[in-house]
Amino acid sequence: MINIDEVYIKHFCHPYCRPYMNICRLQKQEAFSLAYKMAAANTESEPFYRFADMENYYARRMETDEQLYNTFISLGGKPKEKHPMFFVLHDSKSFEKWMGEWTVRKTLLKDIPSEFISFTLDDSMVSLRKEGKLTMYTKERLSRILKEYNGTIDDYITELNKKYYCIEVQLWDDYYCIEQI
Repeated sequence: MINIDEVYIKHFCHPYCRPYMNICRLQKQEAFSLAYKMAAANTESEPFYRFADMENYYARRMETDEQLYNTFISLGGKPKEKHPMFFVLHDSKSFEKWMGEWTVRKTLLKDIPSEFISFTLDDSMVSLRKEGKLTMYTKERLSRILKEYNGTIDDYITELNKKYYCIEVQLWDDYYCIEQI
């Protein structure tokens, strides 16, 4: 059984970026300019490959964020932002390998009210493209799954990584974008 009070979410931030940013919150022209600049300056950083094709990425990101937003509301969420901040649940070796030496900020899951947080299996954009839909979990549903699991949170994530890259976390209130651990 996993102790929910010890589970945290992680936000990754490139050394040359500001933490807790979502490029979709910028005006479109500003977002494109920043994305192209970041892609050109960070060709060695795989996560920035999306920005090199900003025309396609931006449209898909906006569509995904809109679906995340609408799905979250339908599940009882009360988002304060139209575009969430993105995290991963606990540790994900796959995700950490992909991100590299980025700065990590952690926040305890227990400190975030249910109406401001949601979860999807895998990267939400990838899931939407592959499956044509999003499967979203509320904090209550995920907590039940974790509490019923017979093992540690690390065991759970390792098992999950066999099928999914990570559990993506969407945080819908910037107030909780603080490092607590």
